[in-house]
Amino acid sequence: MEILPISLKLQQQRCLIVGGGHIAYRKAILLVKAGAILDVIAPVIEDQLKTLVEQSQGAFYLKEFADTDLDHAYRLVIAATNNAAVNQRVFEQAERRNLLVNSVDDIPNCRFMMPAIIDRSPLLISVASNGASPVLSRQLRTQIEMLVPHGMGKLAEFSGEWRSRVKAQISNPDERRVFWEELYLSPLKEQVFHGNLEIANQMMAQALSEWTAPKGEVYLVGAGPGDPELLTLKALRLMQQADVVIYDRLVSPPILELCRRDAEKVYVGKARSNHSVPQEGINALLVEYAQSGKRVCRLKGGDPFIFGRGGEEIQELFASGVSFQVVPGITAASGCAAYAGIPLTHRDYAQSVRFLTGHLKEGSPELPWNELVYENQTLVLYMGLVGLEHICQQLIVHGQRPDMPVALISKGTTPEQKVVVGTLSDIASKVAEYHIHAPTLTIIGEVVNLREQLKWNERG
Repeated sequence: MEILPISLKLQQQRCLIVGGGHIAYRKAILLVKAGAILDVIAPVIEDQLKTLVEQSQGAFYLKEFADTDLDHAYRLVIAATNNAAVNQRVFEQAERRNLLVNSVDDIPNCRFMMPAIIDRSPLLISVASNGASPVLSRQLRTQIEMLVPHGMGKLAEFSGEWRSRVKAQISNPDERRVFWEELYLSPLKEQVFHGNLEIANQMMAQALSEWTAPKGEVYLVGAGPGDPELLTLKALRLMQQADVVIYDRLVSPPILELCRRDAEKVYVGKARSNHSVPQEGINALLVEYAQSGKRVCRLKGGDPFIFGRGGEEIQELFASGVSFQVVPGITAASGCAAYAGIPLTHRDYAQSVRFLTGHLKEGSPELPWNELVYENQTLVLYMGLVGLEHICQQLIVHGQRPDMPVALISKGTTPEQKVVVGTLSDIASKVAEYHIHAPTLTIIGEVVNLREQLKWNERG
């Protein structure tokens, strides 16, 4: 994040625009709308801009900019002339005085940016691109305008009128947040939208009088294989409302960024022979947080019920009387294979697919080898990178042909995705050659040969 979005209170604050043309006028509209007292300096000033200055009880000066013009107590300054040298001088003088300054369409000479704004006063939404693409920001603003009802401003104002009473009755901030979230999902919102404030106030009073502290709950959420766009809508909603997020090492940073920003985040990642928190400790954490009234998102890479030990976790929650929800995710087998251009089943090559784990509960890669040697079957191996050579040898020993195609998919569906293709006889030697590291998925079967024809994701 290269810029920090903030909201400035400019009511009765004196601000300056250097420039008197149409661009200056567009910026002036926003400042005056925000309640600023506006001064303008320019040799020539448009009549519309003069009118805005007079409405704000500011002053306009028909002259060239001088360095000493910034000696007045301005809150912020905007350089909006068609002269780059003048704009740069305004910026330099403002910087010397620690004044917030914006030079229109001149990123190096800006201390703040003017975002695209969706106005649902008192609710405001801004979209900014750090000056890189103002047109894109405006297009996004248009899309958001269509999604946010105009009644949201009324709802924000209504909430503000009740805020102190709610705070007085519900002192715990986490509980108060849940109260407001549930309220905004209730029919009260529509009453406010339609201006039925008497009914809305009655509903609000009733909701407040009937409020009881919420019980904790756990959301067991599958985060998918890495691409944040593969999250389900339900997963995203629960990630946004959770008070605590307990996540593992397979959850990609972009997905973690989508969790509620002020939620407590607890890392419990497990790698081979390095468990930062053992499974029993994770189970205990889930119970502890939920029993303290927290909404807990247990965020797991892939799908929690496919080699994610989600079943063990909800067994513990059930035994402890903790409420929970399970949100399936796109498992690594499905997501990584799709992004690598490898169909797991195909009418001509594979009529079945089998998911396997490379290490069992005791850490041994021993598998039912005889059941796995089947020509028209795809094998998908999770967590099998360390034991890959042994697994390939055993499949060959039990009758699988050495030239059976194999694909390794490292960090699948992410920008770092890497796909290496070989055979049972040589794939293990390619791990070091191509610097393949966990997390890596292994696919064994004739369907791997379709990759050259079907790969669509250039990252692979």
